[in-house]
Amino acid sequence: MATSLKSLSDNKTSGIKDMSGFKFGIVVSEWNEEVTEALYSGAVTTLLELGASRENIERMNVPGSFELSLGAQWMAKREDIDAVITLGCVIQGETRHFDFICQACADGITNVGLKYDKPVIFGVLTTNNQKQAMDRAGGKHGNKGDEAAATAVKMLNVK
Repeated sequence: MATSLKSLSDNKTSGIKDMSGFKFGIVVSEWNEEVTEALYSGAVTTLLELGASRENIERMNVPGSFELSLGAQWMAKREDIDAVITLGCVIQGETRHFDFICQACADGITNVGLKYDKPVIFGVLTTNNQKQAMDRAGGKHGNKGDEAAATAVKMLNVK
């Protein structure tokens, strides 16, 4: 469903088991910091609301969205981390750089989850402009960080 038809912060989370014993790694891109900090805030708030304990949420910063895959891999290979959430924002520019970064992020993050057999969540915005990014980082379309955190919790419940 298109984001314009749904809020990213509306997550069906009924029946979630106790999350207090699970540890979450959140890898945050420093590029587009205004956006990624809002995503991070949303993710942490949602994890806490769903029962995770603050001491079981660990953050790692990486320079940009391209580096999210390696940061996620470093987190995922740790046995004490149950799920990894990646948060980034790639905004379309005038060149094809956008396409390569977005594809590398999606492929890399997917591969980390498969390699380590644990939830590694794609919380990366790929927008046409700054306004669209802000609309999805706590604005009129909700917060992709909320959605990413709820997805991590749901995946742990599936497993």
